[in-house]
Amino acid sequence: MTITERIFNLIKQKGMTQKDFSVATGIAPSTISDWKRKGFTPSADKIMDICGALNVSPEQLLTGKGIDDESVNVSENLFLTKKDYELIEIVHSLKAEQSKRLMAYLKTLKQLEELEDF
Repeated sequence: MTITERIFNLIKQKGMTQKDFSVATGIAPSTISDWKRKGFTPSADKIMDICGALNVSPEQLLTGKGIDDESVNVSENLFLTKKDYELIEIVHSLKAEQSKRLMAYLKTLKQLEELEDF
């Protein structure tokens, strides 16, 4: 994956728009648009601003270490139902803050279930 692809994946994962990203980095929207449309790579002097806005280290952004490998290989023995796919699609569509809130709800629900088993 290229640096530019990684940046746009991270923007999407964090529930940001390109405008949000532009404001957070101070990089002109037209420059960001050029990265996407023309496949340009950000200049070196923008890397720290990009890393700050996306909350990643320069090493992670440049190499993909700890970012690209967040995908999990699914076991051949794993069976997903249509409902499972629907849930996955919903979770992936959430903004970053909504995703955090959902994870907190799920952990709390699991703890309540464990307490009820006593």
